[in-house]
Amino acid sequence: MTTHPWPFLSSEEQMMMRTWKCTSSPSSVLQLRLLLLGNSHSFSSLPFFSFSVSPPLFFSSFQSPFFSTSSSCFKKSRYGFHRIDDALDLFNHMLRTRPIPSIAEFTQLVSAIVRMKHYETAISLFGQMELIGIRHDVYSFSILLNCFCRLHRTDFGFSLLGKMLKLGIQPTTVTFTTLANGLCIEGKIAEAVVLFDDIVRNGYQTNLITYSTIINGLCKAGYTSAASRLLRKMEQNNCLIDIVIYNTIIDSLCKDKLVPEALNLFSEMTGKGILPNVVTYSSLIHAMCNSGQWKEVTRLLTEMVANNCKLDVVSYNILVDAFCKEGRVSEACDIVEGMIQQIVDPNTITYNTLMDGYCLQGKMDEARKVFNLMITKGCVPDIYGYNILINGCCKDQKIDEAMALFHEMSRNGLVPDTVTYNALINGMCQLGRLSAARQLFEEMSACGLVPDAITYSTLLHGLCKHGHVDEALDSFHIIQNSGIEPYIVHYNILIDGLFQVGQLNFARKLFCALPVKGLRPDVYTCNIMIKGLCKEGLLKEAYELFRKMELNGCLQNSCSYNTIIKGFFQNNNVSRAMQILHEMVDKGFSADSSTATMLLDLLCRDGGDQSIFELLCRNCADDQNVNMI
Repeated sequence: MTTHPWPFLSSEEQMMMRTWKCTSSPSSVLQLRLLLLGNSHSFSSLPFFSFSVSPPLFFSSFQSPFFSTSSSCFKKSRYGFHRIDDALDLFNHMLRTRPIPSIAEFTQLVSAIVRMKHYETAISLFGQMELIGIRHDVYSFSILLNCFCRLHRTDFGFSLLGKMLKLGIQPTTVTFTTLANGLCIEGKIAEAVVLFDDIVRNGYQTNLITYSTIINGLCKAGYTSAASRLLRKMEQNNCLIDIVIYNTIIDSLCKDKLVPEALNLFSEMTGKGILPNVVTYSSLIHAMCNSGQWKEVTRLLTEMVANNCKLDVVSYNILVDAFCKEGRVSEACDIVEGMIQQIVDPNTITYNTLMDGYCLQGKMDEARKVFNLMITKGCVPDIYGYNILINGCCKDQKIDEAMALFHEMSRNGLVPDTVTYNALINGMCQLGRLSAARQLFEEMSACGLVPDAITYSTLLHGLCKHGHVDEALDSFHIIQNSGIEPYIVHYNILIDGLFQVGQLNFARKLFCALPVKGLRPDVYTCNIMIKGLCKEGLLKEAYELFRKMELNGCLQNSCSYNTIIKGFFQNNNVSRAMQILHEMVDKGFSADSSTATMLLDLLCRDGGDQSIFELLCRNCADDQNVNMI
């Protein structure tokens, strides 16, 4: 009887995992299985890495100059350095020391370098140690393996595992957990799961960190349900479960919008006597804010205070962001005042969020005050902060201020990104400064930035809006020739632009070509076509398209109904317009102000059915709620 390979995965998830396995690189997991089965011939098939030969080309090899030994270097703690040069200085001193220090002392030093995230340097130092005959132990090998994994080279990590076994050094739980973490870092969760299964089946020990690593990998890959089942498997095996594992799954459930399930797990956790921490509460509060459950937010905050769990800058930022998105910027400012009183310093994210809140309300002066305050408080503005202000200025049609900020950020050593240029191009297009928009587009490409879908749609819309449809078509061909597949939004902009300049046949041709391009017209495409056809007096064709929308899986919206109704009114087909008006109201859609005005004019001029007008009045929408083309 075949055993269940991954008991905590559903059949659908297992199928996904197998697909991933088939498409991943030959497999590190296959290497492991050969090793675990004791196949000595497997080593010849590994991309075996020997320090005695040379380090891999992608690593920057550290050259060992004989630094003069600095006395200050030796005053440093063995477990940490402020500068990499101090660590390298000490390493070279140790190489010259006689007798040579032990592998344990070298491992302590290299561990400090790894904590500084100088992984390539650490690998090179281990190589130099081997060259002078220092024999590695399981601890130094585990650190080296971690370096490979951090550099996204688990293939070298598995080769190193082979070398360990060949030298008779037995891997530990840390060794296998490090490999599993490396696979997760590379997004190879399927291989990580197989590795975990092989470790257990071959009798190697796992610990809390091993489980935590796999659960974290599953959650990041979107397999929250599988992570939850692995949690249950841990319970069945009487494994210790800590707050980190619960936090990981609760956060993943919240991100999947499974808030009731997250709350149930939260209750289960507290019922077992595991106290929630600020990370737990932050995940739940974030989810509640996103779903607008403000009473639950208040309850959780009250509970935090009762449990003597203080909010940190992350949890405060979640609240500030939520209030700003709700348009309640003044309350967000109150939260910032509160965090300062609690001796929690706002960071760049806090200030950026406030600026964005003010920009969304068009309060650019207030946003600029926050920007200046951030600088006075010692927070260095980042690219996101500048982009927020630049975008706000462009929307407020203050393009000169936006350009001043653009030059300021460059002077401060920040490199503009695609978001920066998109905002500026949009600002120029709104003001009709098309030559400046084109210049920015060319400058962007010259800087090595790749225009995205927003860049092209912004430029196309600006050109079409100001009647430069031929130039827009040229830009569209550039998109196609550059290997970028245009999106439906690009076609929508062009079709609308073509109708505006009376090029009906070209617009119809583009519309009919969509299926050939693998694109399906959306509701905006159909509404543009209906409006254009009505404008040209082609009511029959417009009405046929209107009726085909639902058959083609594209449901009509309020704009669709208002557009076709106005088309019939404008072409004096009142009976058909009234028929569709009844249908629109029955479906719960509202007439916009221009449709209502047309009907009112008709009733005042010719008289009519007063009940229809009353029905229209009850369902008439405000102008600001109308989304017209």
